[in-house]
Amino acid sequence: MLSHYIEIKILPDPEFSEPMLMGALLNKLHRALVELNTTDIGVAWPEYQLKPKSLGGRLRIHSSAAQLDMLMGLSWLKGMSDHAHCADITEIPKQVEYINFNRKQYKTNADRLRRRRMKRKGESYEEALAHIPVTIERKSDLPFVSLRSQSTGQSFQLFINQSETVSEPQVGQFNSYGLSQGATVPWF
Repeated sequence: MLSHYIEIKILPDPEFSEPMLMGALLNKLHRALVELNTTDIGVAWPEYQLKPKSLGGRLRIHSSAAQLDMLMGLSWLKGMSDHAHCADITEIPKQVEYINFNRKQYKTNADRLRRRRMKRKGESYEEALAHIPVTIERKSDLPFVSLRSQSTGQSFQLFINQSETVSEPQVGQFNSYGLSQGATVPWF
């Protein structure tokens, strides 16, 4: 049950941008959630906006007080003390709305899709080009964080979609980034 939250505020830094620090913060949170092996910790970005696209400088982590206590016991914020301020575990206000934050994946890199098709179907570049035109590429208008996969070492962009607010919570599971396709987190 999402009864409590922790709010982490990115501090201004002359060397690192806010999006870069948010990416580092989410990378560290991801590793901690993998270690905890839990599906009941969700995240929210109170300053999320589409124009200009930004997640903002605050991250809220929602769960039960016990789960948040276990999370903070992992010392996962080590190395971020100069870059972020972490508030204490706090009870969620009584009157809230609910919102969903989920990952939106775009398969937009035409060259990557062509190489994949060539490998899977044994086609030449020209054949793959005929099936996957340049016009397939789409640019996302969603805020994102740049992350690095721990397993492959590849950099990728994690696009974050925010739903409309609802008056009743939707129960479900959260992934190792604290995102969910259906579950909501408190919004206040």
